[in-house]
Amino acid sequence: LEFEHPDTATFRCLDLAYQALAAGGDAPAILNAANEIAVEAFLAGSLPFLAIADLIEAVLNALPAESVRT
Repeated sequence: LEFEHPDTATFRCLDLAYQALAAGGDAPAILNAANEIAVEAFLAGSLPFLAIADLIEAVLNALPAESVRT
């Protein structure tokens, strides 16, 4: 079994996920929520597939990560 390196230039969501993990706090939850909405918009035909990453990135930039208190 051989794996190729992901094309993160075209499919940026993997890099966005790593950035959210590095930011910590609630950033991964923000990314997940943004992804849920973006995929819903894609499935409804109102967002192109490759724009999913743009929407997620915009949300991550608009909502800075905060620490999580449990």
